[in-house]
Amino acid sequence: MRRGRDRTASTAATASAHTVEGYLLARAHHDQAHREAGLLCSRMPWLTTAQADDITRHYVEQRLEATRCMLRETVDRAARLRQEYEDRYAALRRDLLIRHTVATCAVLACAVGAGTLAGLIAR
Repeated sequence: MRRGRDRTASTAATASAHTVEGYLLARAHHDQAHREAGLLCSRMPWLTTAQADDITRHYVEQRLEATRCMLRETVDRAARLRQEYEDRYAALRRDLLIRHTVATCAVLACAVGAGTLAGLIAR
């Protein structure tokens, strides 16, 4: 019973760690987009503060949306690859089981044949 609780606690801790990691990565992307927008606006000294803020806001929104799309595509691709690998693994396991079964049957048939031959010779 204790192992079940340990696993549950470990799973919860892992999930929490992934959540924190995701938040930190999202925050890092947001900060990077904000810095890039600031650099872009600094190259346009004629902008008013309101215009620079507006461009920054639009740039950050657009950049974060592009990042979300890229991450969704990556997650989808990872899921497809995982499924392909799992399917291939299952096929390999099935083939290996069949081969071992055939080999076991062949060894058993040889053993029975050798036993029968030994019994016939002993008569």
